[in-house]
Amino acid sequence: MKKTILLSTLLMSASLLAQKKNVTMEDAVLGLSTNLRIENLNQVQWIPNQNAYTQNVKTSYGEALIKKEVPSLKTDTIFRSSQFENKRIPSLNWINDKQAYYSTKTGYKTITTAGQQNDWLKLPDNAENVEFDATNNQVGYVIDNNLFFVDKAGKTHQITKDGKYEIVNGKSVHQNEFGIHKGIFISPKGNLVAFYRMDQTAVTDYPIIDWSVQPAVNKNIKYPFAGTKNHTVTLGVYNPTTQKTIFLETHPEVDHYLTSVTWSPDEKHIYIALLSRNQKHMELNQYDATSGKLIKTLFKEDDAKYVEPQNELHFIPGKNNEFVWWSQRDGFMHLYRFNTDGKLLNQITKGDWIVTDLVGENAKKKEFLIITTKDSPKDRHLYAVNWENGKLRKITTDAGTHNVSVSTNGEYAIDNWSNDNTPRKIDVLDANGKFKQNILTAQNPLANYNTAKVENVTLKADDGTDLYGKLIYPTNFDSSKKYPVIVYLYNGPHAQLITNRFPATGNLWYDHLAEKGYVVFTMDGRGSANRGLKFEQAIHGNVATTEMNDQMKGVDFLKTLPFVDAERMGIHGWSYGGFMTTSFMLRKPDVFKVGVAGGPVLDWTQYEIMYTERYMESPQDNPEGFKNTNLINRVKDLKGKLLMIHGAQDNVVVWQHSIDFIREAVKNGVQMDYFVYPGHEHNVRGKDRVHLMQKITDYFDLYLKPEGTSQK
Repeated sequence: MKKTILLSTLLMSASLLAQKKNVTMEDAVLGLSTNLRIENLNQVQWIPNQNAYTQNVKTSYGEALIKKEVPSLKTDTIFRSSQFENKRIPSLNWINDKQAYYSTKTGYKTITTAGQQNDWLKLPDNAENVEFDATNNQVGYVIDNNLFFVDKAGKTHQITKDGKYEIVNGKSVHQNEFGIHKGIFISPKGNLVAFYRMDQTAVTDYPIIDWSVQPAVNKNIKYPFAGTKNHTVTLGVYNPTTQKTIFLETHPEVDHYLTSVTWSPDEKHIYIALLSRNQKHMELNQYDATSGKLIKTLFKEDDAKYVEPQNELHFIPGKNNEFVWWSQRDGFMHLYRFNTDGKLLNQITKGDWIVTDLVGENAKKKEFLIITTKDSPKDRHLYAVNWENGKLRKITTDAGTHNVSVSTNGEYAIDNWSNDNTPRKIDVLDANGKFKQNILTAQNPLANYNTAKVENVTLKADDGTDLYGKLIYPTNFDSSKKYPVIVYLYNGPHAQLITNRFPATGNLWYDHLAEKGYVVFTMDGRGSANRGLKFEQAIHGNVATTEMNDQMKGVDFLKTLPFVDAERMGIHGWSYGGFMTTSFMLRKPDVFKVGVAGGPVLDWTQYEIMYTERYMESPQDNPEGFKNTNLINRVKDLKGKLLMIHGAQDNVVVWQHSIDFIREAVKNGVQMDYFVYPGHEHNVRGKDRVHLMQKITDYFDLYLKPEGTSQK
């Protein structure tokens, strides 16, 4: 009888395993945004100045936007879908606690909580870079590189008239580096409009060909190559009342960068961080918003390698003369409180961890609500910190990555989080740890799929630094077998691959590879993000040296595993990861049998000024570093199989990188493989990405599988 039960149990387990689905290529690439989308809640957001949040729910009469008070969770209906033209609740943006606005096919409308709707504004079809000041019923936008502004009376002002190909007004500048994400800055009370003006006349024209028409059409872009002439940026201030524009005296004749643009709460001043061209010296300046005159330099920051301001000033609630400054001056990104005379009042946060976001504030308690890596570089937790004494309180408790929205008064938070094994939970909680209500626990969309076993790995760099990685085992793993390996890497600044969030592998393509019998390994070496300044600056001046040393620690670890076939190892990465992949195939040609490099930087003199000169300095100041990292000159060192892929319209890592590489390969009789994606820029997105990932997978199958044939 016992044998019968045991046999039945084994057969049932085998049957359940057999019933599970494999992660197809379509699932791997598109699944998390389509059929494997993780359950979420719609329009969960705080109502301004209330301890209440909204949520879009389905009812028997259609959709409804409900309001839930915290902590009572008393529920009321604010809007019903029948109130709107298309009988659906639109995406609402709250102006205040009684009014919101939303977009329609013909423009924008406002709606009050009493249900009154009004037409607000209609923007021209070709308007871009739209910046709303909904509190004051105003909006700025750009057409043909000229800036327009609709004031609270509904009058449209054309602020600039010099916009053209070379002159850009009201848009993000400096290649979106230094935390810059917009070009229009409406003052807190809506009385003035500051804006970037960028003169690109001196910047190199670079051709981007549109191959979708016959004959093909060229569209030049301005691309500032490292070591060449830069664009000139100034900051204008427009007064809608006087209809006059002044420009701040930032000395445009000096080659520098303007970032961290911030209005003072009283609109009297504008603060700008001026960063030198070599990025080693920064000054935080205060300007008169009426005259444009420099009032004073509050403080300076210098670093032998680079300073990288990335945030605006954040003024202390209720004070015009105290603000928070983000800085890595002690080696980690922390918050500092200054007064407007430039005096440091206190360092608010400190430690061998970083602050990643400031998400709210509680004026009564003098606390900021911040997201940090204090618990682990792989986690993100919500903390409260007193801005006067630095006292720190942890609010979230579950390990993982917490994305938090905070109520206006800082007393409550909506916590949307996940970890390796938790697809999503949404909790409403208070900042004191006394109240917590789960409003969503998402089902695992991969529950019926064969997913890979993941092992978190910690290795040591040469200097003893911890390096975090993930080892992904083949599905149906058999320890007596030898498996081929694919290493995926980026290992460059401003990117972190190893985090504690769903899915556990970090990428469903890894699960797909695991089903095909691959071991997958990925690791963040020095140079990656969110580990502090020393960790990132380790690559300075000679990129791909420290990174390769660290990645070799991963390779050495893999070689110690009895189930790894060290003769069948492949490597893949995109952008900086494509640069790293190609570097390995040429500089350490005996390590990997196969490499696939996407959108790779191959000659750093052909990459943009801001990024390149931060990490490599200029070609004039660091000729040896640029020579060492030029991979085009190393083509003849290729031994393994290399597939290089590029987007034909790439405006980030321009196509010429790989074209020059191919030319040198032909010149030296070096065989390699190459593929171009017409119509795609720096990455291949949408349904075409399925084709891309199949192309990459087939290439590894062809050269890493014993049978040497592509397997779908």
